[in-house]
This record gives sequence, C-alpha cells and structure tokens, in this order.
Amino acid sequence: MTVLHVERLGGLPSIGTPRSALRSCGEIALSELSQADRAAIDELFRNPPRAAPSAVRDGFRYRISRGAAAEAVEVPESAVPAAVAACVKDTFV
Repeated sequence: MTVLHVERLGGLPSIGTPRSALRSCGEIALSELSQADRAAIDELFRNPPRAAPSAVRDGFRYRISRGAAAEAVEVPESAVPAAVAACVKDTFV
C-alpha cells in the first residue's frame, strides 16, 4: 500500500521554516483517494507545476512524497486535491 506523506509549508506563519513553532503534516493512503484524485497526484509527480510567483500573498505550498524511495514534489496549494490537503493537521513544536 502506497502512502502519501504531505507537509504544508509557508503561509503567514511561515510553516515549515526553522523559526516556526507550527508544523503541518499528515498521511493518506492512495487507496483512500478517488480515481480522479489519484490521477491528479500522478500528474503532479509526472509534470510538477513550475515555480512561479504566487498570485496569493502568503500562499501555502505542499510537499508531497510517496514510495520507499521517498519521491517528492513541492506544489502550490491550488494544485493539491482537497482530499489530500484535508489529511494535514497542525501541531505546535
């Protein structure tokens, strides 16, 4: 069973930076996603969106990794299926 490891980065609190007291991460099995969401994830890994200035000030990015080799991609929030984004939970560190 392949599991996606998802981390939300950036935003106003600068989540994921060394000085941030907030960590946002989660996991979801690919088998829990709809066929359309699985296809969207596969497409993100095949053709990740190019890094461009965000139209959303202090917008979030998501780092998604999968598989034993920890293949990873970092994408803007707008590219992440809702079911994947929903698995992320905030914790204080």
